[in-house]
Amino acid sequence: MGAQDVHRGAQKQRVACALTFLMRYHKEGDGMLSHIVTGDETWVSRFTPESKQQSLHWKHTGSPKRKNFKQTFSTRKIMCTIFWDRQGVLLVEFLPQGTTINSAVYCETLKKLRLAIQNKRRGMLSATILLLHDNARLHYAAQTQDLITSFKWEQMYHPLYSPDLVPSDYHIFLHLKKFLGGK
Repeated sequence: MGAQDVHRGAQKQRVACALTFLMRYHKEGDGMLSHIVTGDETWVSRFTPESKQQSLHWKHTGSPKRKNFKQTFSTRKIMCTIFWDRQGVLLVEFLPQGTTINSAVYCETLKKLRLAIQNKRRGMLSATILLLHDNARLHYAAQTQDLITSFKWEQMYHPLYSPDLVPSDYHIFLHLKKFLGGK
């Protein structure tokens, strides 16, 4: 199997996913969008180095010089998980330092998400929640799938690699990282 075959297979998968979504939207209408809850994880830097644009600003001779302190990789970044729907952010959670994200940790996050939906979107749990998350292994682990099934949530299929379907990278995470940088 060559690289072109893999590319064609991924492309067919993305098209199939988009068609499934569009057919469901055509069948259920705009109300379907109110039931989608999506989430993603990202690394957030605790220290944001000065960008090229920031370093181009004029400084006078009396300006203090910045000192670059060497930091270890593990103390510079923290894992952030965020879930949102069409009305806004439902849950933002930071993984405690030194904790590894696995299906048990992710299940605890999903339980917090369910509570957040219950508190922030009254009545939404009485309808079907359409959970859209990427295909990370921990999302499809048996423990995670059992919990999602017990919640009676439905999962929307997500293609293997589909940057065009991951708006979190371009919209939410970009602004979140800018806001949290250095805090």
